[in-house]
Amino acid sequence: MTSVANGSDIAQSVEAKLPGSILAYDKDIVWVKPEFILPVCKIMKDPEGLDFSFLAALTAVDFIDHFEIIYHLTSMRRNSKCVLKCACDGRENPTIASVTEIWRGADLQEREIWDLMGIKFEGHPNLKRIMLWEGFEGHPLRKDYLG
Repeated sequence: MTSVANGSDIAQSVEAKLPGSILAYDKDIVWVKPEFILPVCKIMKDPEGLDFSFLAALTAVDFIDHFEIIYHLTSMRRNSKCVLKCACDGRENPTIASVTEIWRGADLQEREIWDLMGIKFEGHPNLKRIMLWEGFEGHPLRKDYLG
């Protein structure tokens, strides 16, 4: 069975390499400052370091005052998993860095989040709608969507 990596250990490892990047942590979740998400994810994947080589899932939650992006990571060699969370403020043009250069599996997941939640992933190679048609107005999984 895959074990859950200790949030404190993950946060300390990341902070040692990138000071000021971690906002908070608990026993199994690490909250990353949004401006650091790309370099933190690079640290997370590094095979010489934490070795979370697999992005199992990427999703978003609308809390009305902010969006939260959630990254579920797995280390196959260490047989462990962890969760990174990152807040994304603003309803008009919420933006966060794409992690497709780190995990190619983020491609479709970031497109789905863009399509349904309206969060732009800067640096994504092909950010366009994936479930709805081009020209569709709005993003239907937002809590303020009136459809």
